[in-house]
Amino acid sequence: MERMKKMKIGFIGLGNMASAMIGGMLEQKVVIPEEIIGSDLSAEMKKKAEETFGIGTFSDNRQVAAQSQVIVLAVKPIFLSEVIQEIKAEITEDKLVISIAAGKNISWIEEEFGRSIKLIRCMPNTPALVSAGCTAVCKNGQVSDEEEALCLKLMGSFGKAIAIPERLMDAAMAVGSSSPAFVFLFIEAMADGAVAAGMPRQQAYEFAAQSVLGSAKMVLETGMHPGELKDMVCSPGGTTIEGVRVLEEKGMRTAVIEAVFAAAEKSKKL
Repeated sequence: MERMKKMKIGFIGLGNMASAMIGGMLEQKVVIPEEIIGSDLSAEMKKKAEETFGIGTFSDNRQVAAQSQVIVLAVKPIFLSEVIQEIKAEITEDKLVISIAAGKNISWIEEEFGRSIKLIRCMPNTPALVSAGCTAVCKNGQVSDEEEALCLKLMGSFGKAIAIPERLMDAAMAVGSSSPAFVFLFIEAMADGAVAAGMPRQQAYEFAAQSVLGSAKMVLETGMHPGELKDMVCSPGGTTIEGVRVLEEKGMRTAVIEAVFAAAEKSKKL
């Protein structure tokens, strides 16, 4: 991936998601270690980031905000207001702020800053930890197309990044950020079934996980409808259609639809 023009990117918070993002940016050579700095209250987190990525770290969030052109707010939502109050004097009109805090919408963040800023709200998911993330991206009216493209490039370095209007962010949270837990449940359940049929546990996880990975890849790379791909596997009177019949009987699709909808509704209330 082609490198961006030189700039300083500052991460406030150096937890798992920030580490996944930094790792992806460096691995794809979008930036170099000297162009990233970060802060965290935890000395352990700072040391880990320094040793793993070779980036500069600080204890003071204001130093990161002051020295960076792009500031990524990678703290938990409950700490976001406190962090914003701490750094807002350092956020000049030319700086771009990216928030990955769940449930905190653009208007809430703007209100916390108390003035107009360049702001992009992003919602990555945990597969970013293995460079297979899916990140929803939405911007406010102060952000240029060029700045949005920059953000998409940064977020795309550890998976797929998709620009959406903010009205879809709760749905994106449910189908992107929450859904890995649903998929893990599915993998675990499939493995349990294989164990019941006599397969060793670890081998069952490997078969189930690889099958999910391959199936997802077929959807993304062929562009075919999932139902069409399902039909390709279901031979008349075969084992697969028998399994599908049981899943339909047990209400699998309804359960999944309701789970995604419930997660989206919860996101609106955060």
